[in-house]
Amino acid sequence: MNSIIVKARKFASRAHAEIEHVRKYTNEPYIVHPAAVAKLVAEVTDDEAMISAAWLHDVVEDTLVTLAEIETEFGADIAALVDDLTDVSTPGDGNRKTRKLRDLEHTRAASPRAKTIKLADLIDNSKSITEHDPKFAVTYMAEKRALLGVLKEGDDSLYARAQKIVQDYFD
Repeated sequence: MNSIIVKARKFASRAHAEIEHVRKYTNEPYIVHPAAVAKLVAEVTDDEAMISAAWLHDVVEDTLVTLAEIETEFGADIAALVDDLTDVSTPGDGNRKTRKLRDLEHTRAASPRAKTIKLADLIDNSKSITEHDPKFAVTYMAEKRALLGVLKEGDDSLYARAQKIVQDYFD
């Protein structure tokens, strides 16, 4: 494994561990999610920046790490990917529907590389949420169906997998 990917894995692991971040439904160390996302991304590309950003995709949103720190540690390319993957809405932006629309517009402007990572994120999160929280899954999967509309520029195989997950949920 390339040193930048290893560095991103270690950095993300440390950042999530420092705040004792765990998965909501399983209480597993949170890093299992970025690991799953990075694995999915690595199945479709050998782009080291993309795989690194997959490891780091929730660090700015969920930990004390800033985007500036990501840029200092990993460079502008990886920082730009992480920026594209980080939700921009805040609780002050209004209700969930309003916030998710703002985040969707941010994702619409993301690069195809970031959209590929976002598809991997959607695939992994959808499995967890539908399995562990069927009530919330109704809202979540409707949001993901809308999100798919702006992710078509991502990897075709991941898009097809994500689309199937969402479609199967509603069938």
